[in-house]
Amino acid sequence: MRAAFFQTSPIFGKSEANVEKVLAKIHSIDAHLIVLPEFFNTGYQFKSKSEVFQLVEEVPKGWATQRLIEAAKKKRLFIVAGLAERYCSRFYNSSILVGPKGFIGIYRKMHLFWNEKRFFTIGNTPFKVYNIGTARIGMMICFDWLFPEAVRVLALKGADIICHPSNLVLPHCPQAMITRCLENRVFAITANRIGIEKRIKGQKLKFIDQSEIVAPNGRILCRASDNKEKIGIAEIDPRTAQNKSITPLNNIFKDRMKKFYKPLI
Repeated sequence: MRAAFFQTSPIFGKSEANVEKVLAKIHSIDAHLIVLPEFFNTGYQFKSKSEVFQLVEEVPKGWATQRLIEAAKKKRLFIVAGLAERYCSRFYNSSILVGPKGFIGIYRKMHLFWNEKRFFTIGNTPFKVYNIGTARIGMMICFDWLFPEAVRVLALKGADIICHPSNLVLPHCPQAMITRCLENRVFAITANRIGIEKRIKGQKLKFIDQSEIVAPNGRILCRASDNKEKIGIAEIDPRTAQNKSITPLNNIFKDRMKKFYKPLI
């Protein structure tokens, strides 16, 4: 299958324009699965809860979600995208999965980063794996990368591909995802954004680009590194993620010593 990321440069608060720009590109992409950044439609640096309230949407009936569903149906592909969600009067940093038959699922970010803790609620959805026919995929969002349990749980549940919408500002994630893929034998698609947001005095955020697709053996199949909007595409075989053997006598899941791990949880 052909897997892709779209590294974007959203303008804060210009949701309609940001979505339409992404859709115009999606219609030109030949891929089965594409991953978009965290908060792809709104921008990242919210200043207040009232500002969040103006830009969140309900899922799946929200405008941006519906536009992605339309595109997925028309192009017959699967899209993972990060957006700000309103559910039961609470706000979540969420990732959605849509496909040729419409809305499929949602993940709400568990590990909130910095000022996200002021405006968003810790996610209440479990890590879940979705079968999209050609692969089994799981979702996590940005700062989740720092917690190895996130990818491990998805891998144990059978994920072949980890879809990872992001707005990365710390420099370590692109290299860390190599390790996450190696220790779980999975593919990962990290879709980051570019640009600078300095809407809060003294809190300038520079996004690091470096969106990437990484293979189960840790090889970087595609990485954006020029601080430009970019679509990255790689041909992958998800079946390779189902082989968890390192040697004829070592299997990364069968070799886990669970009885020694329990006291640590």
